[in-house]
Amino acid sequence: MSRIGKMPVIVPAGVEVSVKEDQISVKGSGGTLSLTQNTLVTVANAAGKLSFAPANDSREANAMSGTMRQLVNNMVVGVSKGFEKKLNLVGVGYKAQAQGAKLNLVVGYSHPVNIDMPAGISVATPVPTEIVIKGADRQRVGQIAAEIRAIRPPEPYKGKGIRYSDEKITIKETKKK
Repeated sequence: MSRIGKMPVIVPAGVEVSVKEDQISVKGSGGTLSLTQNTLVTVANAAGKLSFAPANDSREANAMSGTMRQLVNNMVVGVSKGFEKKLNLVGVGYKAQAQGAKLNLVVGYSHPVNIDMPAGISVATPVPTEIVIKGADRQRVGQIAAEIRAIRPPEPYKGKGIRYSDEKITIKETKKK
Protein backbone atom coordinates (compact mmCIF):
# COMPACT_ATOMS: atom_id res chain seq x y z
CA MET A 1 0.00 0.00 0.00
CA SER A 2 1.10 3.55 -0.68
CA ARG A 3 3.05 5.12 2.20
CA ILE A 4 1.17 8.40 1.79
CA GLY A 5 -2.15 6.55 1.47
CA LYS A 6 -1.60 4.77 4.79
CA MET A 7 -1.58 8.00 6.78
CA PRO A 8 -5.02 9.25 7.84
CA VAL A 9 -6.18 12.82 7.23
CA ILE A 10 -6.98 14.49 10.55
CA VAL A 11 -9.92 16.86 10.23
CA PRO A 12 -9.45 19.96 12.45
CA ALA A 13 -12.25 21.63 14.41
CA GLY A 14 -14.43 23.90 12.28
CA VAL A 15 -14.04 21.79 9.14
CA GLU A 16 -16.82 19.51 7.90
CA VAL A 17 -16.12 16.61 5.56
CA SER A 18 -18.96 14.78 3.84
CA VAL A 19 -18.19 11.58 1.94
CA LYS A 20 -20.88 10.60 -0.54
CA GLU A 21 -21.03 7.81 -3.12
CA ASP A 22 -19.35 9.85 -5.88
CA GLN A 23 -18.06 13.02 -4.20
CA ILE A 24 -16.05 14.26 -1.21
CA SER A 25 -16.94 17.75 0.04
CA VAL A 26 -14.91 19.79 2.51
CA LYS A 27 -16.43 22.89 4.11
CA GLY A 28 -14.66 25.35 6.38
CA SER A 29 -13.97 29.01 7.05
CA GLY A 30 -12.03 29.34 3.77
CA GLY A 31 -14.93 28.10 1.63
CA THR A 32 -16.20 24.85 0.19
CA LEU A 33 -14.21 22.47 -2.02
CA SER A 34 -15.32 19.22 -3.61
CA LEU A 35 -13.60 16.34 -5.35
CA THR A 36 -14.98 13.51 -7.45
CA GLN A 37 -14.34 10.22 -5.69
CA ASN A 38 -12.39 7.56 -7.56
CA THR A 39 -13.85 4.04 -7.74
CA LEU A 40 -10.40 2.51 -7.05
CA VAL A 41 -10.28 4.03 -3.54
CA THR A 42 -12.55 3.43 -0.54
CA VAL A 43 -12.81 6.33 1.90
CA ALA A 44 -13.81 5.88 5.55
CA ASN A 45 -14.64 8.69 7.96
CA ALA A 46 -14.19 7.68 11.61
CA ALA A 47 -14.15 10.21 14.48
CA GLY A 48 -12.53 13.09 12.60
CA LYS A 49 -10.03 10.92 10.73
CA LEU A 50 -10.33 10.06 7.06
CA SER A 51 -8.65 6.86 5.92
CA PHE A 52 -8.03 5.83 2.33
CA ALA A 53 -7.62 2.23 1.16
CA PRO A 54 -7.27 0.74 -2.31
CA ALA A 55 -10.46 -1.01 -3.47
CA ASN A 56 -8.47 -3.90 -5.00
CA ASP A 57 -4.88 -5.15 -5.23
CA SER A 58 -4.02 -3.44 -8.51
CA ARG A 59 -1.07 -1.09 -8.83
CA GLU A 60 -3.35 1.72 -10.05
CA ALA A 61 -5.60 1.45 -6.98
CA ASN A 62 -2.56 1.53 -4.71
CA ALA A 63 -1.21 4.68 -6.40
CA MET A 64 -4.63 6.34 -6.48
CA SER A 65 -5.11 5.85 -2.72
CA GLY A 66 -2.08 8.05 -2.02
CA THR A 67 -3.18 10.59 -4.63
CA MET A 68 -6.71 10.84 -3.22
CA ARG A 69 -5.38 11.14 0.33
CA GLN A 70 -3.13 14.04 -0.62
CA LEU A 71 -5.83 15.81 -2.64
CA VAL A 72 -8.28 15.60 0.29
CA ASN A 73 -5.55 16.71 2.72
CA ASN A 74 -4.88 19.76 0.50
CA MET A 75 -8.61 20.53 0.55
CA VAL A 76 -8.74 20.31 4.37
CA VAL A 77 -5.67 22.55 4.76
CA GLY A 78 -7.02 24.95 2.12
CA VAL A 79 -10.38 25.56 3.79
CA SER A 80 -8.79 25.90 7.25
CA LYS A 81 -5.54 27.83 6.59
CA GLY A 82 -5.42 28.54 2.85
CA PHE A 83 -2.53 28.58 0.42
CA GLU A 84 -0.44 31.45 -0.88
CA LYS A 85 2.21 32.04 -3.52
CA LYS A 86 4.53 35.04 -3.64
CA LEU A 87 5.96 36.46 -6.84
CA ASN A 88 8.66 39.11 -7.18
CA LEU A 89 9.13 41.53 -10.07
CA VAL A 90 12.75 42.21 -10.96
CA GLY A 91 13.52 44.93 -13.49
CA VAL A 92 13.71 48.69 -13.81
CA GLY A 93 10.19 50.14 -13.92
CA TYR A 94 8.47 46.78 -13.32
CA LYS A 95 5.52 47.14 -10.97
CA ALA A 96 2.23 45.50 -10.05
CA GLN A 97 -0.97 46.95 -8.65
CA ALA A 98 -3.96 45.02 -7.31
CA GLN A 99 -7.38 46.64 -7.68
CA GLY A 100 -10.01 44.35 -6.18
CA ALA A 101 -10.13 41.21 -8.32
CA LYS A 102 -7.82 42.66 -10.99
CA LEU A 103 -4.06 42.72 -11.25
CA ASN A 104 -2.36 45.39 -13.36
CA LEU A 105 1.21 44.67 -14.42
CA VAL A 106 3.75 47.00 -16.00
CA VAL A 107 6.57 44.68 -17.07
CA GLY A 108 8.33 46.28 -20.02
CA TYR A 109 5.69 45.89 -22.72
CA SER A 110 4.28 48.82 -24.68
CA HIS A 111 1.00 48.35 -22.81
CA PRO A 112 0.02 47.38 -19.25
CA VAL A 113 -1.14 43.78 -18.76
CA ASN A 114 -4.46 43.35 -16.90
CA ILE A 115 -5.43 40.00 -15.36
CA ASP A 116 -8.84 39.15 -13.86
CA MET A 117 -8.69 36.83 -10.86
CA PRO A 118 -11.20 33.94 -10.77
CA ALA A 119 -13.64 33.52 -7.88
CA GLY A 120 -11.98 32.16 -4.75
CA ILE A 121 -8.57 33.66 -5.55
CA SER A 122 -7.45 36.95 -4.00
CA VAL A 123 -4.43 38.98 -5.00
CA ALA A 124 -2.53 41.62 -3.04
CA THR A 125 0.49 43.82 -3.70
CA PRO A 126 2.04 44.87 -0.36
CA VAL A 127 4.94 46.43 -2.31
CA PRO A 128 4.78 47.41 -6.02
CA THR A 129 7.36 44.71 -6.83
CA GLU A 130 5.68 41.86 -4.92
CA ILE A 131 2.50 39.92 -5.71
CA VAL A 132 0.79 37.67 -3.14
CA ILE A 133 -1.83 35.21 -4.45
CA LYS A 134 -4.08 33.54 -1.85
CA GLY A 135 -6.86 30.97 -2.05
CA ALA A 136 -8.25 27.73 -0.68
CA ASP A 137 -7.61 25.56 -3.77
CA ARG A 138 -3.90 24.72 -3.98
CA GLN A 139 -4.02 23.76 -7.66
CA ARG A 140 -5.74 26.99 -8.73
CA VAL A 141 -3.40 29.19 -6.67
CA GLY A 142 -0.37 27.51 -8.28
CA GLN A 143 -1.90 27.71 -11.76
CA ILE A 144 -2.67 31.45 -11.47
CA ALA A 145 0.85 32.07 -10.17
CA ALA A 146 2.32 30.14 -13.12
CA GLU A 147 0.18 32.10 -15.60
CA ILE A 148 1.30 35.43 -14.10
CA ARG A 149 4.95 34.30 -14.18
CA ALA A 150 4.56 33.27 -17.85
CA ILE A 151 3.76 36.88 -18.82
CA ARG A 152 7.43 37.80 -18.34
CA PRO A 153 9.54 34.81 -17.19
CA PRO A 154 12.99 35.61 -15.80
CA GLU A 155 15.64 35.91 -18.48
CA PRO A 156 19.04 34.26 -17.91
CA TYR A 157 21.40 37.19 -18.55
CA LYS A 158 20.18 39.92 -16.20
CA GLY A 159 17.51 38.02 -14.26
CA LYS A 160 14.77 40.49 -15.19
CA GLY A 161 11.18 39.23 -15.12
CA ILE A 162 8.56 37.79 -12.78
CA ARG A 163 9.84 35.04 -10.50
CA TYR A 164 8.65 33.07 -7.50
CA SER A 165 9.98 34.46 -4.22
CA ASP A 166 11.95 31.26 -3.47
CA GLU A 167 13.18 30.74 -7.05
CA LYS A 168 16.90 30.88 -7.78
CA ILE A 169 17.85 32.15 -11.23
CA THR A 170 21.24 31.10 -12.58
CA ILE A 171 22.72 34.05 -14.42
CA LYS A 172 24.64 33.18 -17.58
CA GLU A 173 27.89 34.84 -18.50
CA THR A 174 27.79 37.06 -21.56
CA LYS A 175 29.64 36.17 -24.73
CA LYS A 176 33.34 37.19 -24.70
CA LYS A 177 35.29 38.36 -27.73
